[in-house]
Amino acid sequence: MTDKTILPTPTPLSIAVLMGGTSSERSVSLSSGGAVMEALKQAGHHVHAIDAGPDITATIEALKACKPDAVFNALHGPGGEDGAIQGVLEWLGLPYTHSGILASAIAMNKASTRMALQAAGLPVAEGCLITPDELKERAPLPAPYVLKPVAEGSSVGVHILHEDDAAKRHAIAGSWTFGPQILAERFIPGRELTVAVLGDEALAVTEILTPESGGFYDFAAKYQANGSRHVIPAPLPADITDQALTLARRAHQALGCRGASRTDYRYDGDKGELVILEVNTQPGMTATSLLPEQAAARGVSYPLLCHWLVMDALGRAEPLSLHPVPQPEPADGP
Repeated sequence: MTDKTILPTPTPLSIAVLMGGTSSERSVSLSSGGAVMEALKQAGHHVHAIDAGPDITATIEALKACKPDAVFNALHGPGGEDGAIQGVLEWLGLPYTHSGILASAIAMNKASTRMALQAAGLPVAEGCLITPDELKERAPLPAPYVLKPVAEGSSVGVHILHEDDAAKRHAIAGSWTFGPQILAERFIPGRELTVAVLGDEALAVTEILTPESGGFYDFAAKYQANGSRHVIPAPLPADITDQALTLARRAHQALGCRGASRTDYRYDGDKGELVILEVNTQPGMTATSLLPEQAAARGVSYPLLCHWLVMDALGRAEPLSLHPVPQPEPADGP
């Protein structure tokens, strides 16, 4: 599908693009927002940039001043994808893209996400919550394990402990600034996979390769030039591809997501184990981000993707004519 297939509404819409914010992902959000603005202009809409800074009153006044037909939420991290800004937009009576208050709050909180996914019978790694003081005293799980903030995105604050190192535990606990609890999870070796869902359709499976074999997909790998390479479709056994697509759709539904989401996995080929790491309700939205890449693989151009998300927010989205799911290269083993 090309940009020529975009059919704007008879009168171009006025769309406010929320971006920036105050979280550690501010720079990522500004990149997403800038790309979305250009795409929506290509789709024929009138676009207003709103940098959601620390003064929520200023953001509200900016939204009231431009009187948008809809809001494209390009915010990332706390305040932008945890239900907070969604509540403000609901209060203002403004339609907005992506998930609502409850799904956003659940997905942003990794402990709540684990509970929701487990209740739906979906695979997550063994884990527990622990305080920084408890971490100083003992290892929360047998090594190797991962320590994560409960409510941050883009792998901010994530540590992998391959051995139980008391000095390292003390250092992490002593410098912890991400709230009163830490999420500890069993480390899953293997390959990094992700599946985006658009509407109710799982798009494709992407494998994320970091420069070093077995490298960690951290903030730098995600956003620095040449930090990672995306392989789409991922070369996987057919049953694993099908399983990843199915689980992403079920996770999207279990959390009550809307518009678009992205489910991240670890796949241990030696054990044939596919485990959900997290569900993102505000996937990156630059033209080369994972969701737009998968949409393009299904024949949906980047401007059309942004346009469709706005129309979905308004309840007027028409079904997309998607190309068949790309078929991976045959892979019989891990």
